[in-house]
Amino acid sequence: MNTSNFFMPSSGAQAPRMAFIGGGNMACAILGGLIQQGLPASHVQVVEPFAPTAAKLKQEFGIQAMAQAQPDLASAQMVVWAVKPQVFREAALPVAPLTTHALHVSVAAGIPSSSIARWLRTDRVVRTMPNTPALVGQGITAMFARDGVSQLDKSWAQQMMACTGESLWVTQESQLDAVTALSGSGPAYVFYFLEAMTQAGVQMGLSSEQAYHLATATFAGATHLAIQSDESPEVLRERVTSKGGTTYAALSAMMQSNVKESFVQAMLAAHQRAGELGQEFGKD
Repeated sequence: MNTSNFFMPSSGAQAPRMAFIGGGNMACAILGGLIQQGLPASHVQVVEPFAPTAAKLKQEFGIQAMAQAQPDLASAQMVVWAVKPQVFREAALPVAPLTTHALHVSVAAGIPSSSIARWLRTDRVVRTMPNTPALVGQGITAMFARDGVSQLDKSWAQQMMACTGESLWVTQESQLDAVTALSGSGPAYVFYFLEAMTQAGVQMGLSSEQAYHLATATFAGATHLAIQSDESPEVLRERVTSKGGTTYAALSAMMQSNVKESFVQAMLAAHQRAGELGQEFGKD
């Protein structure tokens, strides 16, 4: 797929005029990345009814958000849906008549693309599942395209999400439930382990600042090592686990407590809940 930067003036391509429905954290992460890449603020419209959020958009990006959908939205070639799942359908009602010609990209969790296509009266829908590290340009986003999405549409959507980190396409929309459980909710699992490691560090005599610094640096370093290595995580774990040593003692305690099995079950619970939310939020 051609992923040349459609949003850079130097690319020679005309940047698509964009509209964001919702101007919260994820919208700001995407907007900040796009504007940093060279997308003119004049190419962007934002619908954001919450006054403090609209004021933040004005201050940070020079974008004057509209409180509700206006006829000017008809000029948008690409509409990004960054609303809470429970208000998606309500937000779509005034927008749909103005944007049936546009590509629609949803970053709203849980809403099936079939519902989005029905509410917006178009099959040009890309559904995505980003995660919160997108706020610092280190996210990972899974993307699914409906049949009405062209290769150019996919390029636009992928290039947009590239400003928040990595991305990958899935071929079955049901896989997004697994993505939600793994990477969508995944940052919370990392934070949970960081809490535990910090707590243990304090109990062993470190200050909370020292323990947290050591824990975050360990996660970052180990993750970078895993990314750079051709070896599996099992092999990497075995390389730092000498029988009878400190790591062996720690892992033995985890195995006796069935930590891995409990963690897998927790992710399966998240997967099940993701499917339930899709059914709940996708209703008319």
